[in-house]
Amino acid sequence: MPAPIRILTAVPICDGHDSAINTINLEFIRHGIEVIYLGYHRSVGDVVRAAIQEDVCAVGISSYNGGHVEFFAAVVDLLRRKGADDINVFGGGGGTITHQDAAIMKRKGVDEVFFAGTSLEEMVKFVHRRYGKPRRKRPRARTPDMELAHKLTEIEDAYATGRKHSKLNVQRSTPKSDKKHRTSNIEDRTSNVIGFTGPGGAGKTTLIDELVLRFLHQSPEGRLAILSHDPSVVGEGALLGDRATMINSQDDRVFMRSMATRGQAGGLSPATHDCLALLARSNFDYVIIETVGTGQEAMPFQKNGIVDLTVLVMNPDYGSRLQLQKIVMLDLAEIVVVNKSDLQRARTAHTEIEQRLEQNRRSQQLIDTVAKRHRDPGVDKLFGLICNQR
Repeated sequence: MPAPIRILTAVPICDGHDSAINTINLEFIRHGIEVIYLGYHRSVGDVVRAAIQEDVCAVGISSYNGGHVEFFAAVVDLLRRKGADDINVFGGGGGTITHQDAAIMKRKGVDEVFFAGTSLEEMVKFVHRRYGKPRRKRPRARTPDMELAHKLTEIEDAYATGRKHSKLNVQRSTPKSDKKHRTSNIEDRTSNVIGFTGPGGAGKTTLIDELVLRFLHQSPEGRLAILSHDPSVVGEGALLGDRATMINSQDDRVFMRSMATRGQAGGLSPATHDCLALLARSNFDYVIIETVGTGQEAMPFQKNGIVDLTVLVMNPDYGSRLQLQKIVMLDLAEIVVVNKSDLQRARTAHTEIEQRLEQNRRSQQLIDTVAKRHRDPGVDKLFGLICNQR
């Protein structure tokens, strides 16, 4: 099977109209397209940075606030100046874009503009027809981030088509915390790999974004990478939406890549291990990997030993004490975070989880956080523990 079409969708800065783009996103994934949704109120720089890192075929922009001629043209221009002119731009804006505006936008390099009344079927057919063919001739990467993005695409495409498996390997015999017995098959590996997992809705993405903010403040010249996962719809595409909730991670010192599970169970993609190996060898201080929201099963990282530190994020509403006994992930995580600890049941949840961890008879940290709260002391404590792993 060929690799799925990957596109980025976004709403421009000063525009909070997202109902149309959400409807279009869902129609795209129903027809086998992987959609990286950047969210609304996004600048030209945010859009172009994400498009290059995600190495998408095209960017779809939904604009309802006016200024579309200038915004679309600015995205096209910046992509060209960055050397990513193989990433195309299309979009629409209901009744806000006139036919005269569309003519100007096309002269400036926009592929297509959809008007009010255009059917979803027509949009889907356009994307498949225009972007469904493999990009055979790629422009030479001008920056390390662009080169890295191209290599990640090559790895994913190889797994999608079954051509080959990468020889990259970062497997470790023991966690990094056990320095006496630590081994690595890559001598030049410099990145610490932190794995985040937990059930859907626990707030993993918001927590990671707050940790990114603290890293950027602490290390004015440091860089980090995020490898984020979302589920593929069975037999269809995927909505990769973690970027939409990221605020602090919209920074040139943060490299983020979104991956779909593409039929693999366990919260990761078939290509995850090799993609992570590539990121771990690159010039990042930390690599953060986030799984799809997982349930009671064992840690998705244990199979390949691909992380140095595992963080399990939970919310207080997990059910009864019996449920805790069945969560195998609690046996394996080095750090357990009870996020949303401002909720009513949080104190009880902390006590029950603490008692559950005591059964393991190993050194595990339990932290309460409210990731959505500014300067949350729990997030500060988690950040300190992660930094101490280096």
